[in-house]
Amino acid sequence: AFSKVHQIGSKDGVLKPKFKELIALGISINTQCEGCITMHIHDAIEKGATHAEIVETIGTAIYMGGGPSVVYGSKAFAALQEFEALSVNPIINSINN
Repeated sequence: AFSKVHQIGSKDGVLKPKFKELIALGISINTQCEGCITMHIHDAIEKGATHAEIVETIGTAIYMGGGPSVVYGSKAFAALQEFEALSVNPIINSINN
């Protein structure tokens, strides 16, 4: 059922899916959900979010969430770097896996 809710919530509407993922990422950082952070970084990248947009989203989440969000914002940034490394080196990564 939650998957269906996610599909409906991710559809194109007044807010484009990329922006919905960025909002979800900010909320994930503030609710301290590591799995959610990973999923929403991945989905934001897939929906065309840039590095700068994701970093600004992380910064805004930290601004709004205070100290605890620094910890989870750092985890989000590390996840972003990992996903970017995978997309930069897809051939190398497919050989290693």
